[in-house]
Amino acid sequence: MAFFDIYTAPIVIFVAFVLIMASVKILREYERAVVFTLGRFQRVRGPGLVLLIPFIQEMVRVDLRIQVIEIPSQDVISKDNVSMKVDAVLYFNVVDSERAIIKVQSYLPATNMLAQTTLRAVLGQRDLDEMLSERKKLGADVQSILDNQTETWGIKVSNVEIRTVELTENMVRAIAKQAEAERDRRAKIIHAEAEFQASQTLVNAAQILSSIPAAMQLRYFQTLTEIGAEQNSTIVFPMPIDLIKPFLTLLEKSSLDLPIEGAS
Repeated sequence: MAFFDIYTAPIVIFVAFVLIMASVKILREYERAVVFTLGRFQRVRGPGLVLLIPFIQEMVRVDLRIQVIEIPSQDVISKDNVSMKVDAVLYFNVVDSERAIIKVQSYLPATNMLAQTTLRAVLGQRDLDEMLSERKKLGADVQSILDNQTETWGIKVSNVEIRTVELTENMVRAIAKQAEAERDRRAKIIHAEAEFQASQTLVNAAQILSSIPAAMQLRYFQTLTEIGAEQNSTIVFPMPIDLIKPFLTLLEKSSLDLPIEGAS
């Protein structure tokens, strides 16, 4: 009898330890346990201490934290027939542990595959310019579609970030040429507008000078002053008739006022 106790005691202790390990589970704050009794769903438990009936009940752990999935590079053809490679980052978390375990076999790869197909479908309906300039809007569209489709799985897609859009070398050169042509067009437009404004200013100045003779004379004297300020040995300039006309008028008037010799 003593021999039996010596050899059976360790076995009993080992079996008891196994039963305790199988029946006692401790869940962290961000974990939930989906408990099944004889294969049928019972309820969601946790966090904290969870007691199970050995060989009758089993549980599946579910992580409620936000998970990050890198969507691998996808070959996409845009609406304007441009080939490119696009990759993105997906953020999601489980909001219903029961549906995440029962409704889908493995929610992590299922969400990943669904994100890849949705990304290709959404970007294939957009032009290249829209992909390059409105990444946040496209990411929001992908996120909305994914969120609606994964709702039945108990998954909440919180964000989709389109990370890179990689173009072929030929397309990069074509875009560079297009940007250069656009810069040349804007430069020519700006130059033409400057010429127009300058010509308009000259027309306005000419109208003012023609309507006010004194202004023309002042401008003439100012020009002479500017020329005289330069270190020139000889200055040749025309004398406008309007400038000496007052002096001619005075001389003519004086000649008329002089007495004529031999007059009685």
